[in-house]
Amino acid sequence: MGVCISGLFGFKCVGLVRSCVCECLGEKVKFLHQRVNKSVRKVVKMTSGKENIGEQPIFTCNAHVFHIDPKTKRTWITASTKAVSVSFFYDSSRNLYRIISVEGSKAVINSTITPNMSFTQTSQKFGQWSDVRANTVYGLGFSSESELLKFVEKFKEVKEATKNAMSKNANGSSTGATPVTSANTSPITSRSSIMQNENNSDLVEPPAAAVSNQQIVKPESPSHKNVVSLGSVGNDSKLGNVDGMSSSEQHLKYENERLKLALAQSSANAKKWEIELSTLKSNNLRLTSALQESTQNVDEWKRQLHTYKEENIRMKTRLQEIEGCSKDGGDMADDLRKEIISLKGKIEALESELKGQEIELRAANMSLKDRNNDQSVKMKQLMHLNAQFAKHLNDIALVQKEMDKILIGNKST
Repeated sequence: MGVCISGLFGFKCVGLVRSCVCECLGEKVKFLHQRVNKSVRKVVKMTSGKENIGEQPIFTCNAHVFHIDPKTKRTWITASTKAVSVSFFYDSSRNLYRIISVEGSKAVINSTITPNMSFTQTSQKFGQWSDVRANTVYGLGFSSESELLKFVEKFKEVKEATKNAMSKNANGSSTGATPVTSANTSPITSRSSIMQNENNSDLVEPPAAAVSNQQIVKPESPSHKNVVSLGSVGNDSKLGNVDGMSSSEQHLKYENERLKLALAQSSANAKKWEIELSTLKSNNLRLTSALQESTQNVDEWKRQLHTYKEENIRMKTRLQEIEGCSKDGGDMADDLRKEIISLKGKIEALESELKGQEIELRAANMSLKDRNNDQSVKMKQLMHLNAQFAKHLNDIALVQKEMDKILIGNKST
């Protein structure tokens, strides 16, 4: 029973330590997450110039991302290690739509939608489209056909919205209004329809293994959306002009270094917590072994007490036989009865004291389980109780010897 209780106590100690470690790590991760969100908000404000203007996600799905091999133009290269969030963003300041996907700090998709683009479904769960500005072909592997159809519908809807926006801009310029500069206005836009037709006529087979083994990922948190917006802003600055390396990006790099330092510190703290956990485990094992040893000692004392009780009963029976044989020795029998009564009283007192010591020993064991820091004190108490019990056992042995002497003297008379 003592071993089971000590084992449970050890598991509880380990569980408490693990919960404490998890809470501390959770606080660290929460703190780092807040720092990242704060840095993202700062950078978005500095790069956009206005707090209320920026890109907003209008549709999000999960898919594996692939890029066409720029050398062969026949095989796919995996761009994401797992299914990531792919989102349609609308930039109200420039009136354009983009498809953006970010994995960690890497933008795996940054495609501005033009009226000449078309999304082609090449299999039940795979589709692709060509981006002339990025000079690549993007491929998406979905978990189900329904997810793919939703993406196709949204792509068509956004494409029509882009056409309408460009037609409005064209009408405005024809009536004498100031033309609006769009992000799609570039020397390579005129070649978009030709390259689009070439890619549609020569489609690449989807990567079946990657699509079949993909997993459905839960929607990302708002903080991830902020990071996606940040990645899109950073990619626009690279594609836009040479002034992308501004003070805002330098500040972002500084914040990134600070976050790396904080992450390294949290890793060091986690190692220290692991060392403390191993120390607590070793202390728990040592306490468990000490408790098992004390339990074995108690069992041994109980066996010795049972042996002494049987010996006492045997001596009482023998004394009754001697009294029956020697009826004439009345005075001696009276003395023997008195001596036996006194010995019985001593034995009862010793038994009651032994019971009290057992209760104290159990209480000491319970307190030993509740107080790991008082190990040495509890061990001293156990040793003291052991010494007292040994002393009482010696007293019982002396009483036994006295009774043997009395019985031997009675036989000789």
